[in-house]
Amino acid sequence: MDADVVVVGAGVAGLVAARRVQEAGRSVLVVEARHRVGGRTLNDEVGGVSVEIGGQWVGPGQDRINALVAELGLVTHPTYDEGATVFELGGARKRSKGDNPPLSPIALAELLRAQRQVDKWRDTIPLDAPWDAPDADRLDEQTFASWIRRTVRSHDARAFYEIVCQAVFATEPANLSLLHALFYLQSGQGLERLIGTSGGAQQDRVVGGTVLVSQQLAAGLGDAVRLGEPVRGIDHGADGVTVRTDAGEHRAHRAVVAIPPTLAGRIVFAPALPAERDLLTQRLPHGYVIKAMLSYDRPFWRDAGLSGQAASDEGPVAVTFDNSQPHDDTGILLGFFEGRHGVEWGRRSPTARRAAFVDCAVRYFGPEAAHPTDYVERDWAAEEWTRGCYGAHCPPGVWTQFGKALRLPVGPIHWAGTETATEWAGYLDGAVESGERAAREVLDALS
Repeated sequence: MDADVVVVGAGVAGLVAARRVQEAGRSVLVVEARHRVGGRTLNDEVGGVSVEIGGQWVGPGQDRINALVAELGLVTHPTYDEGATVFELGGARKRSKGDNPPLSPIALAELLRAQRQVDKWRDTIPLDAPWDAPDADRLDEQTFASWIRRTVRSHDARAFYEIVCQAVFATEPANLSLLHALFYLQSGQGLERLIGTSGGAQQDRVVGGTVLVSQQLAAGLGDAVRLGEPVRGIDHGADGVTVRTDAGEHRAHRAVVAIPPTLAGRIVFAPALPAERDLLTQRLPHGYVIKAMLSYDRPFWRDAGLSGQAASDEGPVAVTFDNSQPHDDTGILLGFFEGRHGVEWGRRSPTARRAAFVDCAVRYFGPEAAHPTDYVERDWAAEEWTRGCYGAHCPPGVWTQFGKALRLPVGPIHWAGTETATEWAGYLDGAVESGERAAREVLDALS
């Protein structure tokens, strides 16, 4: 045997699993297709400033990732959140303090009534078994969009839910089941926590970028991490696993596959996986996200009492944040082409996307936004070893028909990755949870 455990994928989930296995005194090998660690976390540069071009936020309630950040000796700083948010709904632009949109009394009443129903439902969702929720079949057979249409009539309230869906899932409400939306909201401790900045999931950033988490974990594993080794096949049986990569074969007692289900489904398993597991991976698409940033000589929007945050039902950059670094004069505006906007603008050139982002920034923050000093972007759907972000989502029928296969080991093969988490699924915290769970599974099996 080359190791007790082979981990496929050197993102946060895989590296956490490997660290915990190694800490328990077992040998481990991590194989990663990319020539870097970090998975869906990555740094780039705009305007001469290092920025996070992948996953970047941590927040309160995300106890696992916050504990890991501290364990690795890293620190966080708050996302800039002072001033008003710009909301653009139905062609009208308004400012509002906080995360709640400036809706008419009728639209706000509709939204609050709908949210009370959502909160009542989500409290009934077992995070480890959403298919066992009361009325699970009924909730899973309908789309999030069909529920919105039945429940909310005003344009602005509907638009708010659509913006939220794009921002959280990077897809449209018609593409996911109501049960999945409820699971995700419960997993992330509610809508306010999911979409909030101060007090929410976007509250903090890791100094130096969240990719440092993976880099520090990998450094601790030393030469047990092998880069540039795409896994093409996994042979498995009672005597263990053989993981076949472009560089050769690795034998181990157990394997942890810590990559998104969509990519895991491209590995050739021998013998073939159970039909339920294979059918699951065929049905878990990723969202579409192009993350982009504009740099300016200074964060001029702050002078006007604006936070740099905007939400629009027009887009194509429908959500923005102030991503300026502390103690640096450069103003950095972060924006996302998400969902249908990502699909449409992914067909166009970076030059066209930059121009579209600038146009949106001018609408939201005024004419000074017309003159950025630099632009950077990352189309995560175009990444060969990612194929979309932020994570996978379940269309109608997936949770109730195939969900039980998501975390269930297949012989000596175990599954990790943020999509398999129960708490904070789709987030860095969920990645940590999944890696720690998979490590416990393999250690129990080896004991």
